Amino acid sequence: MKNKHILDYILILIGAFVAIYSKAGDEQNTYVLITGIVILMLGIYRISRDIPSKSDKNNDTNQDNHV
Repeated sequence: MKNKHILDYILILIGAFVAIYSKAGDEQNTYVLITGIVILMLGIYRISRDIPSKSDKNNDTNQDNHV
């Protein structure tokens, strides 16, 4: 499980680096920027899908009180 999160953080760092690198030159390379953003968003998505939503947490506590 921890290795999975390490991969997610590495994806975020690589995506951010690529997106910043694409803007470093005089001319911005659009394809490199899009690739960096896609990698960045993939890492963010992979991390966020493991976080339970706030409404799910509230529903669980409400159901425990009614039982």
